[in-house]
Amino acid sequence: MYYKSALFCALSLSLAAPVTAQETDSEDLKQDTVIVEGSRLNQTKTEIGSSVSIITADDIDRLGLDFALDAVASAPGVTINSNGAFGGQAGVRIRGASSEQTLVLVDGIVVNDPTSPGGGFNFARFDTESIDRIEVLKGPQSTLWGTDAIGGVVSITTKRPDEGLGGSAFAEYGSFNTIRGGASLENANETGDFRLAIVGTSSDGISKADENNGNDEDDAYEALTLSAKGGFNLAGDARLSADVLWTDAESEFDSFSGGAQGSVADGDQVSLTEELSANLSLTGSLFDGRLENLLLVGYSDISRENLTDGVSSFEAEGDRMVYRYQGTFSIDAQNTLAFGAEREDTTSRGDETSIDGLFALYEFKPTEQITLTGGLRMDDHERFGSETTARLAAAYNPTESLTLRASWGQGFKAPTIFQTTFFCCGATAPNTDLQPETSEAFDIGLDWRSEDGRTEAGITLFDQDTENQIDFSFALGGYENIAVVESQGVELYAAHQLTDWLSVSADYAYIDAKDGDGDALVRLPEHSGDVTVSIDPDGPFSGALLVRYNGEEPNTDGTILESWTRVDLTGSYDLNEKVELFGRIENLFDEEYQQILGYGTPDLSGSIGIRLRY
Repeated sequence: MYYKSALFCALSLSLAAPVTAQETDSEDLKQDTVIVEGSRLNQTKTEIGSSVSIITADDIDRLGLDFALDAVASAPGVTINSNGAFGGQAGVRIRGASSEQTLVLVDGIVVNDPTSPGGGFNFARFDTESIDRIEVLKGPQSTLWGTDAIGGVVSITTKRPDEGLGGSAFAEYGSFNTIRGGASLENANETGDFRLAIVGTSSDGISKADENNGNDEDDAYEALTLSAKGGFNLAGDARLSADVLWTDAESEFDSFSGGAQGSVADGDQVSLTEELSANLSLTGSLFDGRLENLLLVGYSDISRENLTDGVSSFEAEGDRMVYRYQGTFSIDAQNTLAFGAEREDTTSRGDETSIDGLFALYEFKPTEQITLTGGLRMDDHERFGSETTARLAAAYNPTESLTLRASWGQGFKAPTIFQTTFFCCGATAPNTDLQPETSEAFDIGLDWRSEDGRTEAGITLFDQDTENQIDFSFALGGYENIAVVESQGVELYAAHQLTDWLSVSADYAYIDAKDGDGDALVRLPEHSGDVTVSIDPDGPFSGALLVRYNGEEPNTDGTILESWTRVDLTGSYDLNEKVELFGRIENLFDEEYQQILGYGTPDLSGSIGIRLRY
C-alpha cells in the first residue's frame, strides 16, 4: 500500500504548486537533422549507414504507451516475448537474436541484469513517463558498445529539463483497478538545470497463467519509479551532470505446473525487484572546441527476491560499475576521429568479473553526399581473454530525398557469471570450456523522402550469422556452446501525411531465423508489423489508432502459437493550455491471444486520465 500513498502524496503536492506559464517548441525535427547518439559519433540518420529506429516521447504520448516494452516493439525487425502482463518477464529480440543478446543502455549506462542466467534485461517494469527517446540500433554493435551487443542495442535517454520553472502532473484510472500517476518538476537556466519525477502504478492485474485455461486468480502489480537529472554549466563549455533512475516493483506471478498448457497455472508467487542506474559525467572541449571530451562513471544495480506462499524461495543481487573516457576530435570538415577506453566491473551473487575495452571510430566525408565510417575495438575479458570486433558503414545521399546505406559489423557476448558457475543434474562442476558467442552481419537499405516532406519510405535487407551460441544442456548438467543461428530478412516502413491533420504509417518485417539443424527459432514470428493512423486537427482533440500484427510462432514443445492482431485506440482533449484529458482503449476487438504459450493477455480494456502542465 505504500506505493499508493507515495503516489497520491506526490500528486497532491504537485497540484498544490503554483502554476506558471511555459512555452514549448513544437517544431518537428527533419529526418536529416535527427542525431543518433548511440552511434558514438553523433551522426545523423542520413550519415550513420546502418539501420536505426528512433521512438520519441511524442510517439509514446500519441500512442498512449505506459511501458517501454510496447514502445520498442513499434520498431520494424523488433519482436517481444512476455509471460504475462503487469510485471511479467519481457524480453526484446532484434532480427531474431535472443533477448539476452540485446544490450540495453539508460543514459549511456548498461542495465542488463547480471544475475539472470543469460544477462538479459526485463522491459516489463520500465515506465515510459521519463523517457525522452529510444534508439534501436540493429545488428551487431560490439565495436561501439562491447560485450552483449551481439544482436543490437536499445539506447534509452531520459527527459531533459526545459528552460524555466515548470513541470506536470497526471493521474489515470483503468481496467483491472489500475491506478497510475505521477508528477515532475524541472528548471533550466544559464547556471544549470534539474528535473525530478515520480511515477507509480498499482493494478489488480490479470492472471499470468491464461484465464481461458481455468486460472481465475488475478496477479497484482505495484511499482514506483523515481527519476532525477541535473547538471552545472562550468567555465568555458565544461559541464558536470548526473542521472539517476530507481524502480521498486512487486509483481505476483503463477507457478510451474507440469500438466498445464505452457506448464503454468495459478499459484501464490511474488517477485520483488529493486533496480537502480546512475551516472556522473564531465564534458568539455580543448583546442578551440575541436576535441570534445567525456569522462563518465556509471553504476547499475538490481536485487531480486521471489516469495512462494509467503516464504523466500530465491534471492539474487548484482551490480555493474562502468568507467569511460571518450574523445572526439574534429580533424577537419571531412575527418572525425572518436577514441576511448572503458572498464566494466560486474558482480553477481558474490562472484566478480571485469572487462577492459579500447575503441576507435573514424568518419570520412569525401563529399557532402558520402559518409564512410569504420571502427575497431578490442575487449580484454578477465576470464575469456581478448576479443576484437570491427565495423564498416557507408551512406550516400545523391539527393536530399534519397539515402543509400550499407553496413557490416561483428559482435560478441562473453558468458555470464551464472553460465560459468551453475551446474546441476549429476554434474560435479560447471563447464570450464565455454567460449564467447560471436556474430557477423551486414545490411543494405534505401530511404526515400518526398520533396514536400509529406511522404517517406524505406527498405532494409539483412543477414546475420551467430556462432557458439550458449544454451543449457541437461546431458552436460550445465551450459555449453551448442547453437548456431542464421538469420536473414527484410524490414519495410512507410509514412504519408494525407492531410494537414491526418497521417498514416506502417512497418513490416520478415525474419527467417534457423538454428544449426535448420529448425525455425522458437518464440519468433516470421511476419510482424504495425499500422498507425494519427489525427491531429487544428483544435483541442488528437488521437491515434494502432494495429499490431504478430505472426504464428513455434513453441518450445513443437506446437505452433497462433498469430494475432490487436487494435488499440488513444485520444486526448485539451481543456485549455494547461489541462489535458486523455484516454486509451486496448485490444478494441477483444482478441484472445498469447505471446508465450500458457500465459494470458488482457481482454478489451481501457483507461482515462487527466494531465496538468504548470
